[in-house]
Amino acid sequence: MSLSSVLSADAIDAAMKDCQAPDSFNCKKFFQQCGLTKKSPAEVKKVFGILDNDASGFIEEEELKFFLQRFNPGARVLTEKETKAFMSAADDDSDGMIGADEFQAMVLS
Repeated sequence: MSLSSVLSADAIDAAMKDCQAPDSFNCKKFFQQCGLTKKSPAEVKKVFGILDNDASGFIEEEELKFFLQRFNPGARVLTEKETKAFMSAADDDSDGMIGADEFQAMVLS
């Protein structure tokens, strides 16, 4: 399954253009721009499943670095600062991983 089965390609492109420069990525803004904040909880969980590259049930910091590449294979890698900020915004229980419920809560909040 691809992200374009849940999100429009145009919305993904618009969100990607806004964070091309290093340290310009903001997860909340990105989710709004790509249209994920307007999706149902079930659709948000589908997107989580796509982003969970190793299908562990969690998105770990190593996977977060390549977050933008899940939306566009040619995209840049997140900087360490962006990765840490993203993890901090979503990892409610501070276990170093983002679970599906944490992801959903962050996107839909």
